[in-house]
Amino acid sequence: MTATRTVLTARALLLDVDGTLVDSDAVVERCWRRWAARQGLDEEHVLAVAHGRQGYATMAELLPDRPMELNHADNRVLLAEETADTDGVVPVPGAPAFLASLTAVPHAVVTSADDGLMRSRMGAAGLTLPELLITAEQVSASKPDPEGFLKGAAALGVDPADAVVFEDSGAGIAAGLAAGMRVVGVGPRAAAYGPTAHVADLRAVRVETGDDGVVRLHLGG
Repeated sequence: MTATRTVLTARALLLDVDGTLVDSDAVVERCWRRWAARQGLDEEHVLAVAHGRQGYATMAELLPDRPMELNHADNRVLLAEETADTDGVVPVPGAPAFLASLTAVPHAVVTSADDGLMRSRMGAAGLTLPELLITAEQVSASKPDPEGFLKGAAALGVDPADAVVFEDSGAGIAAGLAAGMRVVGVGPRAAAYGPTAHVADLRAVRVETGDDGVVRLHLGG
């Protein structure tokens, strides 16, 4: 799937953080590799599952026989590690200019991270937060469940069909599509998961706003 000369229209944008606005892969890999080693699990398999969803959900998939309360407790430890570690956290190429272009566009962050982790990473990357933030504390189910994206669209007052999601992970792309939204996949992971369109990074996105309230997303070359 290619983004060359693709144009999507929308009335609101819903933005994932990790892998979409912020490149936090170095931290994610460090922390999850340590967790995998503690559990005696294959590190590469753990990393293939971990992106895009809340930690407890990843743990439940990898350790299906473990009581969920232990996953939640373990996730609190992991979140503290991830929040404190910002070494190597940088903006995805094009993210600062992309966010700056959304001043007149209804948009929100919809992330599987909790509020503290999201703020830590956005701050480390030097990125500005939108007013509306849908974080782990505000949903009952992790991506790939569409709850977060549906809450974001409702809070912005738009129909799901009028929202476009920006995501990098399989879980996030599945959540956006399940919400009835179109999804722009960002980065090398995204293309494999069937997004509506795909870009290498946010430098390939140009945002055009009209007097009619319609946002035109020019994707690719």
